[in-house]
Amino acid sequence: MEDLVLDGCSLSLADLVLIARHGAHVSLDEDAIIRMKASRAVVERCVDEQHKRYGITTGFGKFCDVMISKEDNAVLQKNLIMSHACGQGKPLSVEVVRAMMALRANALAVGNSGIRPSVVQLLLDMLNTGVIPLVPEKGSLGASGDLAPLAHVALVMIGMGEAFYGGEKMSGKQALTLAGLKPVSLEAKEGLALINGTQAMTAIGALAVDSAMSLSKSATITGAMSLQALRGITDAFDPRIHTLRRQKGQQACAEEMRRLLEDSRFTTRQGDLRVQDAYTLRCIPQVHGACMDAIAYAKAVVENELNAVTDNPLIFPPMEAFLEGNTGRENGGEPGDIISGGNFHGEPIALAMDFLGIACAELADISERRIERLVNPNLSAGLPAFLTRNGGLNSGFMIVQYSAASLVSENKILAHPASVDSIPSSANQEDHVSMGTIAARKAASIIENSQRVVAMELMASCQALDIRAAEMGIGPVQDCLSPRTAAVYEVVRSAVSGLDGDRVMYPDIDAVFSLIADGTIADCVE
Repeated sequence: MEDLVLDGCSLSLADLVLIARHGAHVSLDEDAIIRMKASRAVVERCVDEQHKRYGITTGFGKFCDVMISKEDNAVLQKNLIMSHACGQGKPLSVEVVRAMMALRANALAVGNSGIRPSVVQLLLDMLNTGVIPLVPEKGSLGASGDLAPLAHVALVMIGMGEAFYGGEKMSGKQALTLAGLKPVSLEAKEGLALINGTQAMTAIGALAVDSAMSLSKSATITGAMSLQALRGITDAFDPRIHTLRRQKGQQACAEEMRRLLEDSRFTTRQGDLRVQDAYTLRCIPQVHGACMDAIAYAKAVVENELNAVTDNPLIFPPMEAFLEGNTGRENGGEPGDIISGGNFHGEPIALAMDFLGIACAELADISERRIERLVNPNLSAGLPAFLTRNGGLNSGFMIVQYSAASLVSENKILAHPASVDSIPSSANQEDHVSMGTIAARKAASIIENSQRVVAMELMASCQALDIRAAEMGIGPVQDCLSPRTAAVYEVVRSAVSGLDGDRVMYPDIDAVFSLIADGTIADCVE
């Protein structure tokens, strides 16, 4: 695999997934190096001439009016990293931290942050050699960016903190040494450039969106499996119905349901067995489709943020510095602009992640109700109670539904939006914050819970189909299912056998969960 080149403007979600989850190597675009040198020259001129600019010749937060001498600037940057590394809780996963590192480097590559290219190169060298900082998952307010999480990344860059290397936890200094790397001494603005951004919430959010897209596909496939097990009615997916609603996600989901159910011998038409189905079957396009639209919205916001510059202040070199690579000092050139703003505020990601979490919670909610229909003999169109032939002696899928209900209830709590909360910080200088990182973490938790609920439904639907095919006497399950869902059934049955009597269920659930989490179920349908 060739290196992915970070240029600050073209990183895609697919690229980030390759870096974070599949270990793709990264390199720095040559033009990005020119841009970084140009903005660095503006910072150095500011320091030399002692212009009063936030975070370059002043302190941080409430201390924005305290001037810092040129001699103290290196100490200021080191102190910033040390004092801001206040993360709490369990470490973020290696894949999330890899995404954070790539995103921070990509933002710096735009060339408006005033950092030396050599500092960014160290960040990429760490990523490529597998030096992954230990970053606690909690402690960010989501403005000014993800200060605490990113400070833990920067700690390792200056030879402090802790890191994972070769699968082992060790000091950051030791990890750098084993990888053949040397720590960096930060200069003016560089500590701030490394930590003042939205890369923790965006990393968590981007990977959550990737998982949510796969979850959405798997949930619809699983819904089609359950509909067949319950002898559902296909008329509800008639394109004429969905065209009238004019909702894109709904129309796409209805089309997918028609495709998934084509040539099934289990499905019925309205009036064959009943006139219409319950909402959890009949309204799959309306519910799943709306969730698809929400996921698409979150994806669009995240994709914008992947190439965003989110630190403060921002450096704007004179145009000739970008075009010719000069510093702006030659021949009395213009010094460039240093402007304070608020791009670090995580509100766009916070709102998108809250929406994403709610949408994925709904996928689990409707999935759990389909599980109930499968196991409840009053609702299952003739299937035995809890999908076991010897009820009483055996409990079958009884507690599978309990577990799904528990996860759905947990999701309801997690779906409370984080973005509506704010708490002032830095002596009220930073008086409104986004809680975007909390929103992203919650969304990721909801998605995992939802993957597990859909896994339980998929197991239950396969069990119900085994029973249904035997009772109907119409041949092997695969021959009666639609061709596309037959492939899904075979994948599930290659991992988990049908339930004959009782057995320990959690390994089966975990196995099917893995098939959903790694995208196998979503990918096995053409």
